Amino acid sequence: MLKLHLPPIEFYDERTNRFFDKPSVDVRLEHSLASLSKWEQKYKKPFLGSAPKTLEESRGYVVCMSLDENFAEQDYYRLSSEQIQQIQDYIADQRTATTINRRKTGPSREVITAEVIYYWMVSLTIPFEAENWHLSKLLMLIEVCAVKNQPKKKMSRSEALSRQRALNAQRRASMGTSG
Repeated sequence: MLKLHLPPIEFYDERTNRFFDKPSVDVRLEHSLASLSKWEQKYKKPFLGSAPKTLEESRGYVVCMSLDENFAEQDYYRLSSEQIQQIQDYIADQRTATTINRRKTGPSREVITAEVIYYWMVSLTIPFEAENWHLSKLLMLIEVCAVKNQPKKKMSRSEALSRQRALNAQRRASMGTSG
């Protein structure tokens, strides 16, 4: 979770010709499946797709990330450039120590939406409270489950022969024999 503090500001309402004070507000943001789902519901397109997002869509995602109802779309404009950078860094952060060696294959053409991720969660029996985890952590758990559920790869003939030679060498060394 990312916590930000927005200081109080004074703004002018052109419709009423009056100045208003907006109090300071503390905002809690969460880059999660729940946020992604809210965003996709509003904009009707995949968040994780390769299509670039408009400035309005990017602002909309920050609003969808908010766990606080006191953060509205107009509050986005109160964010400093440093805070916007903090949000971008938070979204990009992997939040896990796990790494997976992926085989070199071409990019997947599957369109990943919130419903696809929920499907993966159901099929892998991942509890629904994980929808509030940092999205990269949830996606890594899904990948780990997929890798662990794959059938074991058989050793190639050369790998089996190499393993057998190493075992024979180890046995000869432990027995003190030459053959």
